[in-house]
Amino acid sequence: MALEPATTILAIETSCDETAAAIVINGTEVRANIIASQIATHRRFGGVVPEIASRHHMENIVPVVAEALAAAGLSFTDLDAVAVTYGPGLVGALLVGLAYAKSLAYALDKPLIGVHHLLGHIYAGFLQYPHLPLPAACLVVSGGHTSLVYLESHTSRRILGATRDDAAGEAFDKVARVLGLPYPGGPELEKLARQGNPRAINFPRAWLEEGSLDFSFSGLKSAVINYLHHARQTGTEVNRADVAASFQAAVVEVLVTKTIQAARRTATRSILLAGGVAANSSLRQELAAAGREAGLPVFCPSPALCTDNAAMIACAAYYQYLRRDFAPLDLNAIPDLPLY
Repeated sequence: MALEPATTILAIETSCDETAAAIVINGTEVRANIIASQIATHRRFGGVVPEIASRHHMENIVPVVAEALAAAGLSFTDLDAVAVTYGPGLVGALLVGLAYAKSLAYALDKPLIGVHHLLGHIYAGFLQYPHLPLPAACLVVSGGHTSLVYLESHTSRRILGATRDDAAGEAFDKVARVLGLPYPGGPELEKLARQGNPRAINFPRAWLEEGSLDFSFSGLKSAVINYLHHARQTGTEVNRADVAASFQAAVVEVLVTKTIQAARRTATRSILLAGGVAANSSLRQELAAAGREAGLPVFCPSPALCTDNAAMIACAAYYQYLRRDFAPLDLNAIPDLPLY
């Protein structure tokens, strides 16, 4: 039997502050995964400055793609398609990647594939676990999004729940800031939490109305800020590690509980954790334990694949390539692109 020809995809990801390019063959073989980080630049501002991010993407995009091709030992003529994130994200940052990808696709006369950023995070799981059982309940947690997605197949998905206010990652970053931790706050807060007692402070859990699979972390964030303000006003000494650990425990409990509820309400065969916050070790451990108790396998991509990268975009693009889901060359950036 003749083997199917290999499909080589160059993917570009510039949705926030990482300029990334990857070359992936058949959705699983990562030949190159290059990331130019801007963390050092934005750290002095305490967060991402969109205009500065866009400027750095413009400076980095050409050398990053060149490095990816060199690492893969390939040339532009070896590519079968060009994939790019077109939303959601910072509009200026997205436009840099889009402009480059569209120009390249046009010059090479190759298909252009527009990829949803959150779908890319989900497909980081398939990059590492190609035979991940479907249907799957996917918990996607990042700085701007917290969603529960029922992935019935590679062509069918629906939202089971989403954040109504602050996403989990956003809450992590804001609490980290008030604790005086440097940017990016999430990993720093997790590091501090390891030194604290997660049961020291009983911060609230927002379960919302009965049966809801939506999330809300704004109240929890406010509770932590109020706790710290009250301590400052009364001259009470605060154990910052206990605050971090107790806050993290509250977030993780809600995320894990609602994910298991979602899995039990659907014909789920597996649970997938995705997004930048999926690198959090406490969340990974607690969800794995809850999955074992529920009799469901839990798949967590390696931490390096949880944060923004282009290999995950290439993996998602591969499944779109198989069904010829190509984008027109007038594809535009959509900063608030929904995940239907």
